[in-house]
Amino acid sequence: MSETYVLGIDAGGTHTDAVLLACPVMAEGADAPAAPVARLVGCAKVRTRHNDLPRSVREVLAELAKASMGKAAPQCDFGRITRVTLGATLAVNALVQNRADSVGLAVSAGPGLDPRRFTLGRHVCVVPGGLDHRGVEVSPLRVQGLHEAATNWQTEGVAAVACVSKFSPRNAAHEQAMADAVRHAAPQMPVTEGHRLSGRLNFPRRLATAYFNAAVARLHGEFLDAVEAALAGAGIRAQVRLLKADGGAVPLELSRREPVQSILSGPAASVMGVLALCHGSDAMRQGCSLLLDMGGTTTDMALFVDGSPVVDRDGMRLQGRRTLVRALATVSIGVGGDSLITMDAAAGADMPLVRRVKVGPLREGPAVAFGGTRPTLLDALNVLNSSATAPGATTASPDVLADVLADAVAGDVAASESGIAALAAQHGLPALELAQLAVDDALQQVAAAAQALTEAVNARPIYTLAALKALREARPTHAWLVGGPACCVAHRLSQALGMPVQTPAHADVANAVGAALTLPTDALELYADTGRLVLTVPALDITERIGKSYSLNEARQRVCDLLRERLEAAGESGARVEVTEADIFATLDDAGFGSRDIRVVCQVVPGLSARIG
Repeated sequence: MSETYVLGIDAGGTHTDAVLLACPVMAEGADAPAAPVARLVGCAKVRTRHNDLPRSVREVLAELAKASMGKAAPQCDFGRITRVTLGATLAVNALVQNRADSVGLAVSAGPGLDPRRFTLGRHVCVVPGGLDHRGVEVSPLRVQGLHEAATNWQTEGVAAVACVSKFSPRNAAHEQAMADAVRHAAPQMPVTEGHRLSGRLNFPRRLATAYFNAAVARLHGEFLDAVEAALAGAGIRAQVRLLKADGGAVPLELSRREPVQSILSGPAASVMGVLALCHGSDAMRQGCSLLLDMGGTTTDMALFVDGSPVVDRDGMRLQGRRTLVRALATVSIGVGGDSLITMDAAAGADMPLVRRVKVGPLREGPAVAFGGTRPTLLDALNVLNSSATAPGATTASPDVLADVLADAVAGDVAASESGIAALAAQHGLPALELAQLAVDDALQQVAAAAQALTEAVNARPIYTLAALKALREARPTHAWLVGGPACCVAHRLSQALGMPVQTPAHADVANAVGAALTLPTDALELYADTGRLVLTVPALDITERIGKSYSLNEARQRVCDLLRERLEAAGESGARVEVTEADIFATLDDAGFGSRDIRVVCQVVPGLSARIG
């Protein structure tokens, strides 16, 4: 059996990781194993340089080349790599820390509820005019006010604009007219058109989808540019893919058009990584497990049921708003190893200390243990874990003390102790007490978020990536912890969650492993109206004439063919496409004539090409 080499890169807010894997290639006609096993050839980790992303990728590739030498690798001949897949938490980190780009939102809704009830951000322009649910214009669009608003937005430093018309999936004319008006008034600002992202009609969710797409588009594009330049410089010519929120991967050409699909790329990579690393474990294959990926900036969480990730059928949630992006059921909170420790000085002396010491969501560089200037969660963990047996430091219960002794330290522990002591002195606290309060706050945030995720998942029928059918209630009894600080916090986290917490091998590069082994996927929606004799595929800007007898089966076949063509044009062929949603509704027009509204969604099912032995 021969091998092919695949590369996975995960760019996080703190570190950029890379892994090189050797995957089996079956001879033609041979029976493929149910779960092919990939071999880890080498891995590397470097600091993410946010002001020089190409350098970060170049550095991690250089370190990977060193790590791969002498391990039956292609002798660092990166030209032999056949597949590159990326994961990134840069976008979700920016949103969690409220550091994404500012967005101008142009909205046309027509009669009905005030669209301002559903808008986001401070820069909103409601444009008069509207369509009905069939896409027929009921009042003409008047864009004069939008010209002025777009000019003002540009002056105020707004970075991007999202244009959303209430029924644009049925007729994109109003949305396109708004986009044209913005481009004429402020040609430097990129514009997102909502109908290009989804064909579904849920107006509040379409607003949120377009808004977040615009908010991360610049960061997303800069990251992809940086990676492509660095890979080309290293002689890597393989096609590059990026993970999406649903655990699949798409070619970069497609990802550039819809950056909102990959906002949760990092959490998806950690889910797929744990699936690849822990596939053989009984705890993973049976029952319900919780995944926690603690990085430098965030902790990402997900659930597994019987070895398959749980899917959020209601759409990706960001900053409390639902979108129309299909996603794994994950949540991200601003608690990581590099999360700042702060004291709420305005809270007043009468407030208990436990409520005044906070961890996250801001990150302003690495922990003091790794050259930073301000104490973080990792520094607090270092202080507690290294001081368990120091005189006067045994105020914790024996169980807690045992956990402290079991956890590790990282980086320059003396620097952590100095940084925590200095912050504690500013507020008249012992260093150990401040460290304990900070760690307690972080663990409480993680435990609360895990409980909220579990309750949210169980509030609706549960679906997994492996089966589009309702499953029983999911209550995790086991947790998997990956990420850089995992070894420093695993035992403490086990006590906070009330369940065993296990850290698999290669936990510090799990996201890169998940990226490397993820299969390509994509999805497409089709809408047909036999009354208007029109078929539309909003994401492709396709409008076709159909007959009155157009059927659901014809729609299913057409959308699947279009998705295959789209993937083949992007260099992917032979993908397995399946229909995930198919709806048909009988309608009557104003004259009493009957017709049918048809909507079909198809996708390539996400999965792994192999697992780690």
